[in-house]
Amino acid sequence: MDIPIARNILWKNIISGIFTVSNQQTIINLENLGGNTMRYYEINEDMAKVAHDMMSFRDYKTGSRTAEYRAEVDRAYKIADEAVKYRPEMQEKIYGLADRYAKKLADNYNKRSRIGTMCPSVMISGGSNFPTRKKERQNNAYDNAMKEYQEIQKILEKIESIERGKDIIKSGDSNAIEQLEKKVAQMTAYQEMMKKVNAYYRKHKTLDGCPELTPDEIESLKAEMQSSWHYESKPYQTFALSNNRQNLRRYEHRLKQLKEAKEAGRSEDDMEFFKVVENTEIMRLQLIFDGKPDADVRSVLKSNGFRWSPKNSAWQRHLNTNGRYAMERVVKELRVMEG
Repeated sequence: MDIPIARNILWKNIISGIFTVSNQQTIINLENLGGNTMRYYEINEDMAKVAHDMMSFRDYKTGSRTAEYRAEVDRAYKIADEAVKYRPEMQEKIYGLADRYAKKLADNYNKRSRIGTMCPSVMISGGSNFPTRKKERQNNAYDNAMKEYQEIQKILEKIESIERGKDIIKSGDSNAIEQLEKKVAQMTAYQEMMKKVNAYYRKHKTLDGCPELTPDEIESLKAEMQSSWHYESKPYQTFALSNNRQNLRRYEHRLKQLKEAKEAGRSEDDMEFFKVVENTEIMRLQLIFDGKPDADVRSVLKSNGFRWSPKNSAWQRHLNTNGRYAMERVVKELRVMEG
């Protein structure tokens, strides 16, 4: 039986009362179905209700916060299941990341509920003697909690990156520049699309008819905007644009460095006991010795990030700014050792 199907069956059994669920932590044991143990961590429903009641006149639906949390965890394990299909040898690491995601997410949910109890909405308390400074502290705390939430989502990116390992752009690839240029173009187009969608919504107060989105994308984005974590009144929140812009700059900087290195070409510098090579073909900084270096030399190399490559018969690391700094340190230390 497939793990995702088995998990759904077990979850339905838990809901129907066949299994006993701890108040502290729900654990669905799937060891007989592949060694995976799925964990839901406790969501403080009492605190979630208080936070809700301090912000809204609507009745709080008992268990809704837990249900929202578990839906996110289910999605994480679905991503993990897909990754394991393609990388079964990394199953332990993949499900370990999924468990870390579930734990950190529960902590973040409870933190946001706790922040919600710090100060009521002005609609609830009324404007007379409203604690403005306290509300400002609450808003700042909530902004920080949402930044933490976005950091937690990066765990899912790690899981996905394991599955996509074959698609990672390596500087030593023959078409690395073309791949990076394509990636930069895609991210630039995505940034512009998000800005146009936000502008359309700001003007029309609806996503219906937005030329930048398909009908399915419109419905998906509408549903996302109804989520409790979507706290800005625009389709693409500030952090989404900021994160994409930062990643875009990182890829642009990497592309610039790679082009400069390729244009400079391969260089070699012969020292007395070793050779320093900037190998732009595979984008590696290399140290080549006549024979096996002594233990103290190998220690210097390893402490500066150089690793032995049997394929290239060289001690090497990535050719980038940090690599060049490391090379300078190594050469300086080796010259001292040579006397």
